[in-house]
Amino acid sequence: MLKLRSLPLALALAGCTVGPEFKSPQAPAVASYRVTTEPAQAHFDLGAPVAADWWTVFGSPELNKLIQQSVAGNQTLVGAAASLDQARELANAATGNRYPQVSLSAGALRQQYGAQFLGPFNLPAFTAFGVGPSVRYVLDYDGAQVRADERQLALAQYQRYQLDAAYLALTGNVVVQVITLATTTDEINAVQRLIDADANNLALVKTAFEAGSVSRVDVLTAQSQQAADETLLPPLRQKLSLARHILALLAGRTPAAGNVPDFQLEQLHMPASFPVTLPSQLVHDRPDILAAEAQLHAATAAVGVATANLYPTISLSASATLQSLHPEDLFNAASGAWSLIANLTAPLYDGGTLRAERRATLAALRASSANYQQTVLEAFRQVADLMDALDHDDQLVSAQDGALAVAQNSLALARESYAAGNSGILAVLDAQRLLDQAQIGLIQARGQRYQDGAQLLLAMGG
Repeated sequence: MLKLRSLPLALALAGCTVGPEFKSPQAPAVASYRVTTEPAQAHFDLGAPVAADWWTVFGSPELNKLIQQSVAGNQTLVGAAASLDQARELANAATGNRYPQVSLSAGALRQQYGAQFLGPFNLPAFTAFGVGPSVRYVLDYDGAQVRADERQLALAQYQRYQLDAAYLALTGNVVVQVITLATTTDEINAVQRLIDADANNLALVKTAFEAGSVSRVDVLTAQSQQAADETLLPPLRQKLSLARHILALLAGRTPAAGNVPDFQLEQLHMPASFPVTLPSQLVHDRPDILAAEAQLHAATAAVGVATANLYPTISLSASATLQSLHPEDLFNAASGAWSLIANLTAPLYDGGTLRAERRATLAALRASSANYQQTVLEAFRQVADLMDALDHDDQLVSAQDGALAVAQNSLALARESYAAGNSGILAVLDAQRLLDQAQIGLIQARGQRYQDGAQLLLAMGG
């Protein structure tokens, strides 16, 4: 059963706010994101801030322009901004309930009392008119309205961070798709060179076959190699089309009206080092963590609202009315009437509904707390994964650079041998083909390093 507070005790408690007070959770007490026994390959600037226009580190004016167009035309961003406006207005509406509610009412009635009600009196039907203001105020002695306002403000903060997250996701998606576009374009060019080398190889093998110096098996092998390499182009072209279509969509355009410029990896700059936010600061920079914190705040305030519902509600109301049986007499001084009412409503028995609702808010609070902790852990994992990925990307790029250097030396030796008459032209073409394959591997490794670098900047909160 409820604790029934008397009116004097309720007035004495005025100014109290029931429910738990929200406190921002502490960041995990760690000094680093990862534990690694390998020497770091990539360079990280721990503690350096990440710029708001983080994509400018890639040094591409075309990329900067494309992001500006996307921010201006993206409909997801427009929707997120509208949701924020809605949440703010709901918070403003909730705040208005703290103040007295003043209204003006006017009415007319036609009344006939029944004979059984009046007894010996005989009152004919009559018409009455009334007009006047009224004031109603709910005494927020337990802080119920304060907690409700706090909850709405927290939900508005949540929508604000959702807008930040949408902005970060938009800019990140543009950068990722541009890197995909640049990498795929370079891959297509390299594969085309590889196919051209296959065509030259096949022509020479056919000439050698006609001269009787090679067998038909060699011809079929060359044809098979060319056909296999030609199958590499359609998936790359499809990947290129998808990247262009996505970039058009992100800018709020149809694919036909996208006007997406061409990009190549040589147009992008890889920064010498990447800023990495301190672990203690990351929880204040990432929008998803801040959004989870706002949800936790709203859940905490909801417990206060549910707790306040267990206590009596005290309301004060007053009205001043002009009443008359005739409209022309309505505004005479003798028509004035007024009332003052104090009302206390206390729940006595509700079948356990209010206490169950409070227990539900406590369970929701525990769920929000767990969601916040999980969001923080996921953020730390993402940063650690991407730092490791950049280390491994640098190792792969170094290995591909080494493979490219070997292929270049091999081609140079094959050309010298051919010039000296010690080998045929096929050896030169095979060496050229290996060089083209090494170049494709290097393009892919560089593209992956750009992708992971962009993802790391996003993981920092942009």
